[in-house]
Formats: sequence, structure tokens, C-alpha cells
Amino acid sequence: AIKQIEFVDQNPIGKSSRSNPATYVKAYDAIRDLYANQQLAKQMGMKSQFFSFNTEGGRCEECKGTGIVTVEMQFMADIVLECSECHGNRFKKDVLDVCYHGKNINDVLNMSIDEAITFFDDSHGQPQSNEDQRLCKTIIKRLRPLSDVGLGYIKLGQSSSSLSGGESQRVKLAFYIGQEKQDPTLFIFDEPTTGLHLHDISKLLNSMNSLIDRGHTILIIEHNMEIIKNADYIIDLGPEGGNEGGYLIATGTPEDIAHNPASTTGKFIKQKI
Repeated sequence: AIKQIEFVDQNPIGKSSRSNPATYVKAYDAIRDLYANQQLAKQMGMKSQFFSFNTEGGRCEECKGTGIVTVEMQFMADIVLECSECHGNRFKKDVLDVCYHGKNINDVLNMSIDEAITFFDDSHGQPQSNEDQRLCKTIIKRLRPLSDVGLGYIKLGQSSSSLSGGESQRVKLAFYIGQEKQDPTLFIFDEPTTGLHLHDISKLLNSMNSLIDRGHTILIIEHNMEIIKNADYIIDLGPEGGNEGGYLIATGTPEDIAHNPASTTGKFIKQKI
């Protein structure tokens, strides 16, 4: 019943400083196609790659599309400055002249996930070509999982290196949720609720349940009772941590654990169910 295993860890989602959440979930591919489909872009012969900061063409070559320049200091920490050529906008001026509903590609990269979903929704009240409508629907479909896992506040163009471990883990979760066809998979998470508000934990549970509904299996190493009480099956290890732990204390449903006098976890679950 399981064809593959995915360990969804807290390591960064990309090694390059130019990688970001939008590129990771493939939403940026559709955004670039949308801008290349605008009339001004067609008149100037701009293809999709002109709106990429990873390839030559439309990106600022002074900063290689990062918007910043690093000045190496021999005996001190390097200094990071805004690129004097593009002023942090990442692209050449003629590329930034191409707009969709008044926003250029850099404006979009500075939007939060939730702002971008609202922006690309086809409720602007302005006429759109069929291709623009199709691309907007694709963009929203690929960005929605990021919002669903509680990442609606991060920017599309935010460098992956600036994301916390928990945020990186949830970006990966969003990627898997966005996969329409995938073999039955065992997903392993290590404390995905670290630093999350109760409201965001609820969003995380809904996202995980959507994977389960598709026939996947989820194994979570966790101490948070909100997650534990929602498990179908619990393996309780203890009785303490470190050298005092590692023993199998109890197994079963949350109700089974709650009624097991040997389980410390059970005492806390009983207060939740």
C-alpha cells in the first residue's frame, strides 16, 4: 500500500539565494508565462525566460537577479548592499515596464501569498484573454496550498534562506499537496508544529488530512497535544527523555492512551478529548 517514503525535514528548500516559495511550488512558471503573454511583452519579443531572475535576458546582470550586491571585506564581515543598477528590483527597466493590472513582475514578487491569490483571482472586473484566465487559475491553484498550510504571510519572492525550519517544512508540505497524481506515500514529519499558533496548527492538520484522503500515510514525531489527540494511532515512547526514555509505553487510539495508567502522555490527552 506504500510505494515511496518522503522525509519532510526542516532543511532549507533551496541552496540558491534566488530560490523562493513561488519557484518551489512551480507557481512562478505560470506567473512568467502570464507576463510573457501581455501585449507589451509580445511587442518587445520577450519570452517567459525574460521574467526569470535565474537566467540571462531580463534579469539585472549587475546583481544576477538577486537585487543585492555583496562586498567582500578581508578582515571584517561581508557587506550586503542594494544593487545600484536595478535598485533592488532584480530586473532590467524594460522588463519592469511590462505590467499586469498595474503590477510589474517585481511588484508581484513583493506580494504575500494571500495578496497574490487575491490579485490573480479573475474578479478584477476587467476583460481578460482566455489564456490569461487559464494562467491565473493555474497560479492560484499552485499558491493555494501555501496559504492552506499557514504560510499566507510570506512573500512570493522571499529568499528560501530567510525561511525558518518550520516554514521550509510547510513549503515542502504545500508542494506535495499540490501534486495531483502521486503514488501512495509514507510522509514522515519531525515536530512540524514548532513555533506555530493554535490557529495555524488547525490549518496544518487540515492539510495533512487532505493527503490522507488521497490515500497517503503520515507519521509524525510530535509533543503537541493538538496533533496527538487527532492521531488515528499513537506509539507512546518514554517514560522520560534521553537515557531515561526509548521504551514502548503504550500503543493505540487516543482514547486507549488516555485510559492507560502507565502513559504520561495519556494524562494530558485525557484533558483534551
